[in-house]
Amino acid sequence: MSLFNFPGQTAFYKGKVRDVYTIKDQWLVMIASNRISAFDVILPRAIPYKGQVLNQIAAYMLHATKDICPNWLLEIPAPNAAIGTRCEPFRVEMVVRGNLTGHAWRTYEAGKRMLCGVQLPAGMKENDFFPQPVITPSTKAEVGHDEDISREEIIARGIVPESDYMKLEEYTLALFTRGKEIASKQGLILVDTKYEFGKIGNSIYLMDEIHTPDSSRYFYADSYEERQATGKRQQQLSKEFVREWLIANNFMGKEGQTVPEMSDAWISTISNRYIELYEKVIGEKFIPQQLSDDETSTRITEALQKHVPMV
Repeated sequence: MSLFNFPGQTAFYKGKVRDVYTIKDQWLVMIASNRISAFDVILPRAIPYKGQVLNQIAAYMLHATKDICPNWLLEIPAPNAAIGTRCEPFRVEMVVRGNLTGHAWRTYEAGKRMLCGVQLPAGMKENDFFPQPVITPSTKAEVGHDEDISREEIIARGIVPESDYMKLEEYTLALFTRGKEIASKQGLILVDTKYEFGKIGNSIYLMDEIHTPDSSRYFYADSYEERQATGKRQQQLSKEFVREWLIANNFMGKEGQTVPEMSDAWISTISNRYIELYEKVIGEKFIPQQLSDDETSTRITEALQKHVPMV
């Protein structure tokens, strides 16, 4: 059931963390909720201001990369809302990694040296830089877990035509390079991230959010070398600390496992970490904004009237 009903609305989709409204089959209204997911499971409690953080970081980054690749975004009418052009999505997520971290490290630690058709170098430690960034795509699952897949399999199975896929790789590496440059200016390392793309006609567009704590991992640059040399865990800004807390409490989204209790103090900690990442990545003070549902609906409707004919 949708919370809003906008003029010209033709579809509604409730995702893990976002509510997506389709307008006249050609435009999207995307509401970034305060829901949080991990291991493809929506956790039972919402995180204050998380939606605003994600929405505003994504808008900043989409604007900062639009010279590399056209993107879907038209306007941010409310703190947690975005309006943009609907694309026909490719059924893969383009994951790019600059360091051996997270899922890649868990794979490596298990003794495997091949990930998504990419040969991983021998002798690496957790969080080491790869000689150059590697692309490790995954399928976009409607339900359940996304799955690792190789470039060769994507092309062989016809999931993405070869010419389009090679363009996706080109865009992915260029966007990651720009993301690392932006992060570096703020004293951060963009460790890994994912991009989603779609098409409008024959043109490829960048979709969804980019370089946010839900889709990316950041390390603090000033302590990176020392921590690597001494074997300390990297100080990072991402959602990984939530995953690590779940793992430590015996939850990885598997059947029969129960999400551990999320205390008020833990909810506050997660919210503060999201706000910290916003301020570090954007370099500006976060200003919390809470609009009523009526005000949010009014702002979105007024914005739609500017962009959508006859709304």
